[in-house]
Amino acid sequence: MSDQRNSKRENQFKTEMPNIPGVTEAGRDTGRKFPVGYAVAGSLAIVAAIALGFWWMLRTKHAEPAARVIPQMEIASAEPARPLPPAAQNDGNQTIATVAEMAKPWSAKDFVYRNAASGAMTPALLVRLPMASAASAAGYWAFAMNAAYGNCKLEYLTDLKKLAAEYGYRAGKHPMIGNPCTQTVIDPLRMASLPGRVWVRGAIVQGTDLRPPFAIEVKIKGKNIVASRME
Repeated sequence: MSDQRNSKRENQFKTEMPNIPGVTEAGRDTGRKFPVGYAVAGSLAIVAAIALGFWWMLRTKHAEPAARVIPQMEIASAEPARPLPPAAQNDGNQTIATVAEMAKPWSAKDFVYRNAASGAMTPALLVRLPMASAASAAGYWAFAMNAAYGNCKLEYLTDLKKLAAEYGYRAGKHPMIGNPCTQTVIDPLRMASLPGRVWVRGAIVQGTDLRPPFAIEVKIKGKNIVASRME
C-alpha cells in the first residue's frame, strides 16, 4: 500500500517531456525530413536572383553606353573641303595669265602650278621675253621658283643695282634670276645644256647651282596663257 502511494507522489512531480517532432521518448532522433516543397521554392528563388542580376547588368550597360572612338579618317571627312587656289584649278590646261597682262617685255606674274599626279603645289613665275611676239609661246618662260636642289627660293631681279650689290654680278644688262643662298645668277636669254644633250632655258652665268630651275611648258590658247606640264 505504501508503495502505491509513493508511486503516485512521484508521478505528481514527474515532468512530461515535450512532444518534439522526430524525437522519441527515449531521446533518439529518428531523422528530420525536409519537405520537397521547400527545396523547389529555394531553387526557384536562386534562379530568380540570377535572372535579376543579369537583367540589372544589361540595364546598366544600355543606360550608360561607352564613348565611341571616332576614327581619324571620319573626323577628317567631316571637315569642309578646301578649294584650290584659282591659279591651280586646271592642271594640264591651267590658265596662268592673259596675253594682255604680259604685253610688255620682262613683265612677270606669279602663279602656282599643281601637279595632278602628286597633288604638289609649286610656286612659279611667268616671264615675258623680248625676242618673240606676245602671241607666241616662244615669247615666254615659266619656271618653278624653288631651286632645283636645296630649300632655297629663287628671286626675279629687275633691279640691276641690287644684282651688282648683293650678287656681285655687274655684267647684267637685263633682268636675271638669282639664288640668294648660293649667289647664283641665271640668264633668261641664254640656253644651257644638260646631260643627255638636253637644252633648257636659263644658263648659269655665276654661282654653284647644278642646273637652271625646272621649266614649265606654256601654250597660247586664244587670249590666255596656259601651263601644260612641268619637266
